[in-house]
Amino acid sequence: MTDNELQELVIKISQEFFHRPFRHQAYFNRRLRTTGGRYMLISHHIEINPKQLAVHGEEAVIDIIKHELCHYHLHLEGKGYRHRDQDFRKLCNETSAPRYCAPVTNDHYLIYRCAQCTMLYQRKRRINTEKYRCGKCRGKLELVSE
Repeated sequence: MTDNELQELVIKISQEFFHRPFRHQAYFNRRLRTTGGRYMLISHHIEINPKQLAVHGEEAVIDIIKHELCHYHLHLEGKGYRHRDQDFRKLCNETSAPRYCAPVTNDHYLIYRCAQCTMLYQRKRRINTEKYRCGKCRGKLELVSE
């Protein structure tokens, strides 16, 4: 999905669920790590994490768009647009927008195995196999998979 397709999807969802136009920009932001999307208060743009599309599919992105559009429309109307505000919670319930999105775990582990006792170790970072040994039998560690 491109940024233009995302823009069209946001416009369509805004009309369908909120019956109001979306007049700003929506685009993917590859720098987002811990959130599915965000609404920018000053520029009124909506940013979406592209990893949500890759991992969870288009339905997850649609849910994130509905959530961010709740912030968008409430903020422009001068109502409570924050998560804790009653207006926000009410609009989320009316549009079936979720309060949270599914987390994207991008953790890939390196797997090391002891050459003597075959004990397995998972690490996020590479380790120096000449310096570190097995904690169980002091055997030599070898990289199994990345």
